[in-house]
Amino acid sequence: MGYKIAIDGPAGAGKSTIAKAVAKELNFVYIDTGAMYRAMALYFAENGIDLSDEKGVAVACQAIRIDIAYEDGRQQILLQGENVTARIRTERVGTLASQAAKNPDVRKKLSQLQRELAEKTNVVMDGRDIGTVVLPDAELKIFLTASVETRASRRYKELTERGESCNIEEIEKNIRMRDEQDMHREIAPLTQAEDAVYLDSSDLRIEEVTERILSLYREKAF
Repeated sequence: MGYKIAIDGPAGAGKSTIAKAVAKELNFVYIDTGAMYRAMALYFAENGIDLSDEKGVAVACQAIRIDIAYEDGRQQILLQGENVTARIRTERVGTLASQAAKNPDVRKKLSQLQRELAEKTNVVMDGRDIGTVVLPDAELKIFLTASVETRASRRYKELTERGESCNIEEIEKNIRMRDEQDMHREIAPLTQAEDAVYLDSSDLRIEEVTERILSLYREKAF
């Protein structure tokens, strides 16, 4: 059984960036659960499956195959054997992923896979309900957040640096909408685990947040 670090928090809080950095420093396996939900959402979108069609979604979940691979040390998401890592990072897929996360069949399938991965090795896993639902027995839990304005600014910078046209007001609107969806969904809503450490990254650099988590790990592990 591996050592588990769970990092939860709202969209755009920097969970994936921080989780990758922590995993690299500790030589743990990083598992991006958000990317797995995005892959599911991409499958539904490209196969014309309406998220309101519960039976259709349930049937599709049985057929969907999502795998994690590593290329030059970077995690790649494979959907039905195809690398979709780049295609799942659009705003539309992100919004659909938040909606798909409300479906119990979607959550059941991915949560099972995520637990299986965590049993095999030391992991850093980030998402919305890792410390509360997926890995409630995680040795270290972090609730990472940042202001809506900070998160929108980070996302805007990320998209523009990739050459994508975007509007920061629209990004901020989408973030607020996703926060609302994630915090008020019936199944596994976004919430801070009782034993999680609250960490606001609004005014912190990536290196500072990473070091804080590493310090917490060292305190608990040793």
